[in-house]
Amino acid sequence: MKLPDVLQGIRQLAFDTAPLIYFIERHPDYFDRMLIIMRYVDEGLISGVSATMALTEVLVQPLKAGDTALAKRYEAALTNSKDFRLEPLTTSIAHLAADLRARYNLKTPDAIHVATAIDAGCDGFLTNDTGIKRVSEIKVLVLDAL
Repeated sequence: MKLPDVLQGIRQLAFDTAPLIYFIERHPDYFDRMLIIMRYVDEGLISGVSATMALTEVLVQPLKAGDTALAKRYEAALTNSKDFRLEPLTTSIAHLAADLRARYNLKTPDAIHVATAIDAGCDGFLTNDTGIKRVSEIKVLVLDAL
């Protein structure tokens, strides 16, 4: 199935951390697919959403390496985009994340990302973690399968 077909009907797409890293760092295996998806966001066809925790996750390696330019690129991409926003962790998201973690045996960060997507009313969740595919409350798109 072609990527535009997969994205049809999705108005708000939540992003796991890995796809964001693939895009910002131009991962050779995933950049072309991510570029298409991010163009949809940039053109306002899809709203992009991620848990604020994604900012923490993407900044770790650049900060460890002392790569302030990359850290700034991440920060700009996640906080200064018109049709992409970070959603803060709320009590309702924390409760939903705990429920998802209990039912699907997700790791806490994954549960928070998925709970944020559901709470924000997203139509889909983009990840490259096949283990998240078992969540039935939201359409999970695995980048490797696109």
